[in-house]
Amino acid sequence: MENEPTKNELMKRFELSVEGKVAVLDYVEQGENVLAFTHTFVPPELRGRNVAAILTKFALDDARCHGKKVVPQCSYVATYLERNKEYADLRSDF
Repeated sequence: MENEPTKNELMKRFELSVEGKVAVLDYVEQGENVLAFTHTFVPPELRGRNVAAILTKFALDDARCHGKKVVPQCSYVATYLERNKEYADLRSDF
């Protein structure tokens, strides 16, 4: 990957730029300590390259670092949480 993921607080999303294309994971703040991850999008040119997993891991690590819980409204994030039990403590059903 050419870049590391970033958090775009203005747009309320996490971003990862690869080869001029931007993958995103959108979120909505639900109260002071909960983030709802609502949508993940990876451009077709980047699919199959682990981009969504890298972005999701970054977003979950950021939530943990800031003491937030996560509501996985996005099916990709929900599946990621099921497969990566080390993030189970972050899950909230708010």
